[in-house]
Amino acid sequence: MSYNYLPLDRKWLHFYQVRDLLDYDQHISITFDAHEKILACRAFLDTKMEDRNRSYYGINTGFGFLQDVKIDASQIEQLQYNLLVSHACGLGEEVPADIVKLILMLKIKSLSYGNSGVQIDTVIRLLDMYNNRVLPVIYTQGSLGASGDLAPLSHLSLPLIGLGEVYHEGIKQPSSAVMKQFGWEPIHLQSKEGLALINGTQFMSAYGMYCLKKAEHLLEMADLISALSFDAFDCTTEPLDPHIHALRPHKGQVDTAATLRRYLKGSAIAQQAKQQVQDPYSFRCIPQVHGASKDAFDHIQQVFVREINSVTDNPNIFPEDDLILGGGNFHGQPLALALDYFAIAMSELANISERRTYQLISGQRGLPLFLVKDPGLNSGFMIPQYTAAGIVSENKQLCTPASVDSISSSNNQEDHVSMGANAATKCLRVINNVEKVLAIELLSAAQAIEFRRPMKSSPILEKLLTAFREKVSFNTADRLLHTDIIHAITFLSTYKP
Repeated sequence: MSYNYLPLDRKWLHFYQVRDLLDYDQHISITFDAHEKILACRAFLDTKMEDRNRSYYGINTGFGFLQDVKIDASQIEQLQYNLLVSHACGLGEEVPADIVKLILMLKIKSLSYGNSGVQIDTVIRLLDMYNNRVLPVIYTQGSLGASGDLAPLSHLSLPLIGLGEVYHEGIKQPSSAVMKQFGWEPIHLQSKEGLALINGTQFMSAYGMYCLKKAEHLLEMADLISALSFDAFDCTTEPLDPHIHALRPHKGQVDTAATLRRYLKGSAIAQQAKQQVQDPYSFRCIPQVHGASKDAFDHIQQVFVREINSVTDNPNIFPEDDLILGGGNFHGQPLALALDYFAIAMSELANISERRTYQLISGQRGLPLFLVKDPGLNSGFMIPQYTAAGIVSENKQLCTPASVDSISSSNNQEDHVSMGANAATKCLRVINNVEKVLAIELLSAAQAIEFRRPMKSSPILEKLLTAFREKVSFNTADRLLHTDIIHAITFLSTYKP
């Protein structure tokens, strides 16, 4: 198997594999084992459908509150077609391309277990769409996070039947035009297929995995940037001593203290005598605050990795045990709770970051007020802190949990929902905001440390400064800081410590 392919089947899919899938623009495939299980499940379901007297939810009945309406065998394909078109009610912004790719991959992964009853042709078409970069247009609004992500997954599935819109080669166009280009005929959906396609938690799961990927980098950069601020504010390293953290051995806290010690090793600024006895909490408690967010990250990663290795449609088919069972694996409650927790944990990185920026511009520790020469004539770095404060306040609003809400639907058949899709989309907004606030801290800390010259920081931090100065120069007088902040965000997103 080429390293440029990610094989999908019932084997455990790890976080690093999902990360590499996006980083290295890999293709995907299903294994021979998955291929055989899909065929076997479909054959089993076809046999069951020969008994016209049996009713199976969503297979030969209506959906939701209409579960008791029996559908004639001659109308099965129309039933599945109607399901997709009627449920494609998404609104709002378009889902980012990388998340659409993850939704596609995770749907294929779930179908590869052979418990969903789809045709192999359907899975192959989804693979072809992914590998040819034919990405359906999906919208952020419409899912309640239970019964599966019905609206977004319907939009994902519309191109299978020649409907909806897709992006191909950067151009949004009707899926029918791209199908014609590739010589693809619409899929004639068989029993259960529409339900298998739109039942499931792949929208929430893809957002969660994408947020984890982005958060992993931001957690690393938060430590690095805070270490630069630590030296820029001329802090004492005593709170980083391992003796302190051995007394309260939360893993994230211990690891963060060790990381900051490593980043500050060899710094002449850190080693010089200090006038103050202690520093503000935003510096002194970096290990405790950053560490708690890292511990949350570890827990949330476990939840989402378990989820992407699950089958979450309904009903579930067990050919080996001669069973077709209806259940609730589509309910997004585990993800909704984790996503709300994730948003809160990540928002705290921005919360404490903004406080460090505030301290840096406050005119203390020998630093000029607002980190600029001739303050008064120049406003310097006064307003980037305003921007950071506004973003932090927005995050506090976004961190109101979505998972505490539930609105009954489908004539009260679906009377408790997770709202996990809302938790997912706002979690990404929080994480994008965290990136902006950290970039403002980086901009401020890089400016502040220049006022410590000729003293040097550590080799690791001086390397960071050198790389950053290639993108953003020292600010000698007022200039358009929006541009500097944008450059800082871009730098932060790609820099590897």
